[in-house]
Amino acid sequence: MIRKLLVILVALVLYGCSEENNIFSSEAEGSVTNYDEDLHGTYASTYEPLSSENIVIRNATVFDGDGNKFENYDVHFSNGEIQAIGSDLVVDGANEIDGTGKFVTPGIIDNHSHMGVYPAPGVRTSSDGNEATNPVTAEVWAEHSVWSQDPQYKLALAGGITTFHVLPGSANLFGGRGVTLKNVSANTVPDMKFPGAPHSLKMACGENPKRVYSSRGPSTRMGNVAGYRDAWIGAEKYKKSLEKNPSQRNLRNETLVGVLDGKILVHNHCYRADEMATMINISEEFGYKVSTFHHGVEAYKIADLLADEGVCAALWADWWGFKHEAYDMSIANIAIVDQARDGTGCAIVHSDSASGIQRLNQEAAKALAAGRRAGFDISEGRAMTWITKNPAKSLGILDQTGTLEEGKDADLVIWSGNPFSIYTKAEQVYIDGALTFDKDSNFMPHTDFDLGIKEWEDK
Repeated sequence: MIRKLLVILVALVLYGCSEENNIFSSEAEGSVTNYDEDLHGTYASTYEPLSSENIVIRNATVFDGDGNKFENYDVHFSNGEIQAIGSDLVVDGANEIDGTGKFVTPGIIDNHSHMGVYPAPGVRTSSDGNEATNPVTAEVWAEHSVWSQDPQYKLALAGGITTFHVLPGSANLFGGRGVTLKNVSANTVPDMKFPGAPHSLKMACGENPKRVYSSRGPSTRMGNVAGYRDAWIGAEKYKKSLEKNPSQRNLRNETLVGVLDGKILVHNHCYRADEMATMINISEEFGYKVSTFHHGVEAYKIADLLADEGVCAALWADWWGFKHEAYDMSIANIAIVDQARDGTGCAIVHSDSASGIQRLNQEAAKALAAGRRAGFDISEGRAMTWITKNPAKSLGILDQTGTLEEGKDADLVIWSGNPFSIYTKAEQVYIDGALTFDKDSNFMPHTDFDLGIKEWEDK
């Protein structure tokens, strides 16, 4: 009897693992030919900017996000866009804000967040970041888990965050698609989606996937690598098969082919230097590019390689040692990556935390101080790129945001003082030129979870 049950169990397992019997694999008559990854279809952004005022900020210290710091500068924005920055701008009919003693920066961008998929309150029924059912779940999209009413968004807004990138968790070799969101109040996720931002694909190295799947999938790092390669081989076969049968649909392979076609950006959770190098080798084998390595505690060891490959590294300022693969850290990690190959490296300060996202400016300040102590001559303007320009670059949205330039989105923050000081707070935050946070008047979005709280009743 026991033997019979084992035979049935094995048969069921084999059935569940069969590609032919994968529930995400189907052929649909009349379906879209080679699904359009330009995101202009059913799941496209429906974001509409709030009404923008005509405003000029006068005589502020301005970090433009492109490495520069300007004293006594003006910033003019209207119609949702930056119109000009400079000294003594001539502007007609604008509301003027006195920026004396204040600082202006681009809106801060966090390229590694799990807000919305791990919302507050942190209850198990709302824990939607890891589809830990298979080592390869490229078919799932984080945006289909994101809760648009997460109270954590407004806390990030008060920290100057205007854009954030939501990723699936790191349980799987391929965790699924990430999504870039504007930090605005909305009832639906498409109403938050950053217009024109490409999807990302979350991949994960090392301990997490081999630990999660130790008894039913890869249990070693070499098993992980075999899993990546096998999946990419399957994607190549699928792409070739579209020539014969363009109407076929396979959600998993549609995402992977989107990467191979250069339409979806790879964001790779990876701590160790050797594993990052291996992932670059895999990308070269299959002809795609890694946009960004996340959590790269050992990125400093291969900083020149990352610069040569044009790969960004999204890093913590000073968090490490919480598990074996995160032991070998340098406090100057971010600075070393930034300064590699004569300053051509792409360093990013990220959060990975709904708490850390509220103070990314302070995290950048810590990384700047550590770099200077290590002997690097890094300006405050350069450090500002770690939380503005570089994350925008890694997300494929630098043509729209990340720097204060004419024609870009008017995503900006007015700070009470130098944003690299722990005593400084964001006073006002604008997204597409619309005021979304005002510290003095306690103006900020409210969620359903704020209703009835005394703090808001008295305001």
